[in-house]
Amino acid sequence: MTPGFYIIMAAQFFSALGDSALLIAAIAILRDMQAPAAYEPLLKLFFTVSYVVLAAFVGAFADSMPKWRVMLISNGIKVLGCGMMFFGVHPLLAYAVVGLGAAAYSPAKYGILTELLPARLLVVANGWIEGLTVGAIVIGTLVGGMLIEPSFVNRMLAFDFPGINTGIDTRGELAISIIGVLYAIAAIINLRIPDTGVDHKPIRSGPLYLFHEFVHCSQLLWRDRLGQITLAVTTLFWGAGATLQFIVIKWGEENLNLSLSKASMIQGVFALGVAVGSILAARLISMRRSISVLPVGIAMGLIVNIMIFVHDIRLAMFLMVIIGALAGFFVVPMNALLQHRGHILMGAGHSIAVQNFNENLSILAMTGLYALLIWGGLSVHAVIVMFGAFVAGTIFLVKLRHEANQRERDSVSQLDDCRH
Repeated sequence: MTPGFYIIMAAQFFSALGDSALLIAAIAILRDMQAPAAYEPLLKLFFTVSYVVLAAFVGAFADSMPKWRVMLISNGIKVLGCGMMFFGVHPLLAYAVVGLGAAAYSPAKYGILTELLPARLLVVANGWIEGLTVGAIVIGTLVGGMLIEPSFVNRMLAFDFPGINTGIDTRGELAISIIGVLYAIAAIINLRIPDTGVDHKPIRSGPLYLFHEFVHCSQLLWRDRLGQITLAVTTLFWGAGATLQFIVIKWGEENLNLSLSKASMIQGVFALGVAVGSILAARLISMRRSISVLPVGIAMGLIVNIMIFVHDIRLAMFLMVIIGALAGFFVVPMNALLQHRGHILMGAGHSIAVQNFNENLSILAMTGLYALLIWGGLSVHAVIVMFGAFVAGTIFLVKLRHEANQRERDSVSQLDDCRH
């Protein structure tokens, strides 16, 4: 790996750290406002709406200038969103602005990997990026829980700088201030990311052209025999993963009698499992064998149902590690193969934008449905069973589709079979 890759990892770590901590802080602010419980999953909906609405434009934006500059601008937008939340803007609206920054950041973050590294290293690079990201989620979730813990908040708010009025008087303001600093650190690191020397296409002035180009890129990826399989799987995975975040919090509160700050630690344990699975996938799964991990996704969906029988905290943590490891081992090869096919068919920024559109449309649909189920009074146990059956059944159908594609033409044999 080049030195630039490690700089990208450092910037991604702090940006993901802020994203993870901010979700917990925003949930706490909503609870302090005594907002309805259904507002909590809506945070994810407002965060991801930019990915869907701006999908036709962020790919072109990412390809129009050096990726480090795109990442710098994106982290600046995240800082702006934190500032809005600090000064009293409704958390849903402020979180939507942070999502706008994330939507612009993602095509640059993944797209620069295809510019910086050869295809044979993409699985390894994705393994490290995903492993680092979920490592940041582990720490960020714990940080978010710590920032709203009453004992920590009381100690910090009792401390005053002589002669300086910080304006920080609540736990929400304290948490948002610290998270804003994390985004600022990520922005500073972005300045050190090297220019890859790839030619950049200036953005066409007409939005209709960009929309037409995006539709064309979407059709290319969905028609590709390998692209459609990986896109379907990652679309399902990220929608399910976003929903599982809120399921775990509610499950922790009901089955394990945990507070929000303690339940957030269960999320961190899940993310730790994802990190382990991601690293194992990077070491064991070559590009050609990427599709072979589909049964792991089916197993993950089935094992999720065990959650309804667990009431012991130690057993719960062990189960979260297992589910997380299966998730990480499953998604990293799929993600790498999707990036590889997208880079070949249309270019890095455009392919990541198509991927983000589909994945975040899934997040909107699944978290929106979860909010409706909670608003309708459905128990978390019923939601878990429906969730696990849907994930396992959908991946099984995708597996059947891939087998049918292979009978028509063997596309897998053309992939690199290098072990790393």
